[in-house]
Amino acid sequence: MKNEIYKYLTQYKDIYDTQLYINNSLEEVSNTQNKKDLNSYFHLIKDCLDCSLGYTRTNFVFGEGNAEADIVFVGEAPGEKEDLEGIPFVGRSGKLLDKILSAINLKRNDVYILNIIKCRPPNNRNPLNEEIEECEKYLKKQLKIINPKLIVSLGRIAATTLLKRNSSLSNLRKKIHRYNDFDLIATYHPAALLRNPNLKKNAWEDFKNIKNKYINGN
Repeated sequence: MKNEIYKYLTQYKDIYDTQLYINNSLEEVSNTQNKKDLNSYFHLIKDCLDCSLGYTRTNFVFGEGNAEADIVFVGEAPGEKEDLEGIPFVGRSGKLLDKILSAINLKRNDVYILNIIKCRPPNNRNPLNEEIEECEKYLKKQLKIINPKLIVSLGRIAATTLLKRNSSLSNLRKKIHRYNDFDLIATYHPAALLRNPNLKKNAWEDFKNIKNKYINGN
């Protein structure tokens, strides 16, 4: 909403040749407020022990990126490197995600990246239902603060968890779903693309669709 107001004021200035002293300040104030809200929320929940994962984690992996992002990427849970560094999508998967973002003219600091679960499950197993129930409320609050135009779920587990549907990723791709009033597109997890490079063609189709509908269409 704040970005739309800024665009309106800029267009008004151009059409009517009226001096408006905005100088991107509205966007800056908005982004600063969102950063403050996310930072405050992080400090509120970072010591969470509501499920057993809180007792085995190294770091609480909150998320990172642009607090005003139009696009938010959501995985299922931190892996070993994420747990050690406290940052989502690092290592080989993170580097591949960065390359994919670059291919659609985005950088990591243009988007926001996080997981449904904030703590690493032992041996990188899939999150349990009780862990999801305890942690999904944190994701919903983060999304409410950021207010993106699109959620991109990375991998089948993330997609089926958010959509509450037991389905294959092939059935969930190429569609625009809804999650808590946000558009959601499901695509492959970067780790899956590393394991099976044959999936990269389909993944690229997904990201071209994202670019056409949510980046070029802005």
